[in-house]
Amino acid sequence: MASTDTIASVATAVAAGQGGIAVIRLSGPAAEATGRSVVRCPGNQTWASHRILYGHVIDRTGQKRIDEVLLLLMRAPRSFTGEDVVEIHCHGGVIAVQQVLERVLEEPGVRRALPGEFSQRAVLNGRLDLTRAEAISELVAARSRRAADLAMAGLDGGVQTRISALRERLLDQLTELEARVDFEEDLPPLDGKALLAALQAVRQELLALVADGERGEALRSGLRVALVGRPNVGKSSLLNRLSRRERAIVTDLPGTTRDLLESEIVLEGVPITLLDTAGIRSTKDAVEQLGIARSEEALASADVVLLVVDGHAGWTADDAALMDRIPAGVPRLVVANKSDLPAGLFATPADVRLSALDGSGEEALVQALLQRCGAADADGVLLALNQRQRDLAGLAAEALARSQEVAAQHLPWDFWTIDLREAIRALGEITGEELTEAVLDRVFSRFCIGK
Repeated sequence: MASTDTIASVATAVAAGQGGIAVIRLSGPAAEATGRSVVRCPGNQTWASHRILYGHVIDRTGQKRIDEVLLLLMRAPRSFTGEDVVEIHCHGGVIAVQQVLERVLEEPGVRRALPGEFSQRAVLNGRLDLTRAEAISELVAARSRRAADLAMAGLDGGVQTRISALRERLLDQLTELEARVDFEEDLPPLDGKALLAALQAVRQELLALVADGERGEALRSGLRVALVGRPNVGKSSLLNRLSRRERAIVTDLPGTTRDLLESEIVLEGVPITLLDTAGIRSTKDAVEQLGIARSEEALASADVVLLVVDGHAGWTADDAALMDRIPAGVPRLVVANKSDLPAGLFATPADVRLSALDGSGEEALVQALLQRCGAADADGVLLALNQRQRDLAGLAAEALARSQEVAAQHLPWDFWTIDLREAIRALGEITGEELTEAVLDRVFSRFCIGK
């Protein structure tokens, strides 16, 4: 599916003072001509496919050198997109990259790439299937080793192979059914019970894939964990303990934390964003009031809430009031801190007891946290469907479930084919065998620009 225009974008992360090199990627019919126009290569260097050339990016006047670069030409179809591709390897940073990209975009027929457009062209040109393209995006966005492993399983074709095999089984059954619809008198009878069992076996495998995907979602997207509690119960000390660094200021004075602090950590392969909130209490301090307001917002957005209480002082009415402020449906753990001190006179209804000071009870907290959010058993997940894929697999499973009602009512074979076709269509949308413009827009709009 040939493209009529050429797209260009930065294909590497860009930040001031970061990265020795950056890559500008071009794809399309004018890619090579643009490379020849933009990059001046001295000597008698040969413009051959999959060969590195040395030169300088020059301005439109041909007088000023913008950057010293390497150029890689990959002629169709031996490229990522299946089109002519040119990669210009320039110096990193911000200004040099911006100048090179602006020079490339000055050439006729070249425009800035849309999010995910390189990968979209690779799918349309048959270089990638849809699940592998999604796996590339997930690998780039991986925040932990386990998330990267799951992305690689998809990139190696695990999702494609599994879903395609299930779809083929359904296609075989559909072929048998359609043959009976047209030529039932000329064919041996079809065993309805065996057919129903075969369809339900596929349904159970789809449900298992959906369940694995839900468990693996924590590894892919991570969790937001809010630490809330009265002032001076040790929330900041717990944040520092889990982060393995002094992320928050800790003092004996109540109200030290006045703003929402975030810390990125990885626990048992699960990316965690810890939100250290301001202690929620009545105060006339305007700055502290703003911090408390942000704390309450964090409660609503968190995947899990850790209600930290002072195990030495014991459970208080203020702790109970904070418990009531946690939104319904948000998982929560009551963490009794200061276990290194004697327990208070009033019993604390704690899920975990620990000391943020010496670290005792930390492992129990980590396991309880992962268990509460459903990520404790994610370590055994080898293949995880993403949200789009899970939604479609769920639709296919629902369609197959309806075949039980059709069988119970002893309806003709053509009624069976309705739901069977729906299941096949949904699975084909996962792999890209049932492509529509809406599917492509929905998938690739989430990609980064250079991918």
